[in-house]
Amino acid sequence: MGSVAALGERDRVAGLALAGAVVLLADDPDAVRRLWRSLPDGIELVILTPAAAEALGPDLAALGSRRPLTAVMPP
Repeated sequence: MGSVAALGERDRVAGLALAGAVVLLADDPDAVRRLWRSLPDGIELVILTPAAAEALGPDLAALGSRRPLTAVMPP
């Protein structure tokens, strides 16, 4: 079974560490893209903040089926 990661702004994702998610803090689009490209092995689900999803727009589409499953938090 793989792991869950949460990627985005500190105030939106920090609490998910309590549920066992790997928290990847990124407060700007460049940091989001850098962390996305270097996701730890074994991550099967990435929970994204809306801002992180927007920053990844083209990168998410380019990965097709090779990417982990993603879910975007509501605004």
